[in-house]
Amino acid sequence: MLASLSACGGDDAAAPSQKVTVAGKEVLKDQALHDLLPEKIRKAGEVRVATDVPYPPFEMYVKEGETELTGLDYDLGQALGAKLGVRFSFSPQKFDGIVPAIQAGKFDAAMSAITDNKERQKVVDFVDYSQSGSGILVGDGNPSKIENLNDLCGLKVAVQTATNQLDLLKSHQDACTDAGKGKIDIQTFPKDSDAQLALRSGKVVAQVLTKPAAGWVAKTADAGKAFDLVEDPAAPGGYNASPNGIAISKQQPELTEAVQKALQALIDDGTLVKIYNKYGVASIAVKEATRNAAVD
Repeated sequence: MLASLSACGGDDAAAPSQKVTVAGKEVLKDQALHDLLPEKIRKAGEVRVATDVPYPPFEMYVKEGETELTGLDYDLGQALGAKLGVRFSFSPQKFDGIVPAIQAGKFDAAMSAITDNKERQKVVDFVDYSQSGSGILVGDGNPSKIENLNDLCGLKVAVQTATNQLDLLKSHQDACTDAGKGKIDIQTFPKDSDAQLALRSGKVVAQVLTKPAAGWVAKTADAGKAFDLVEDPAAPGGYNASPNGIAISKQQPELTEAVQKALQALIDDGTLVKIYNKYGVASIAVKEATRNAAVD
């Protein structure tokens, strides 16, 4: 049996009657939302949540080799649990086994930066909590004054091989040509960390990677003094952003409704943005809790 992972730091999962503080925000139980939960979850006092660890900044271990969790998804789970008056108990599960495990009834839900799409919607429901795409990481102070993808034209840009971000850069080459600029000089690397070494050394002026990862690296590398995240107002969630959702069993529509309303409450009182800001990615937070938002 998979053991539930304990909470960490000041965000400890608490009994339903207790208050919980997440990302500096106190979250209180809403009895009306608690009453929306399925009876079996109210009786158990917990929502069983699958997650694939690590995938920073969404899910991480506090210390390598230990089981305590941290991360955006984990913190959001604790806030949702506090609002609903139950625990969100996280357990490890390989990513490709998450949806089948929900279908089999081993879990009630999953929080693991899962992309909401029509294919997955056939077997689970999603409560969408972020829009996540590709972002641009630059050196501290943004010395080349990069503001968007067009500013990468004619410059050396790092990217990991065989990724959506590489496809994004390749697809933007025509736009560079149409604008009368040189094509992006794409430098590929086997790992994101290799690309960041190239950026540190000045071999490239930017790196393109997932925006959540870029935000986390910008916030944490050298205590935030190594890199900056480019914020393009035209693409707040990142380029080619798609919704990430909390996957919930179709056998528990009451749980989906309760989670959606609890998420909206966390949006309304500012808790959601606080959590995202803690991980350097406030711009990917949704402004409205939607259900099954993916259109393709």
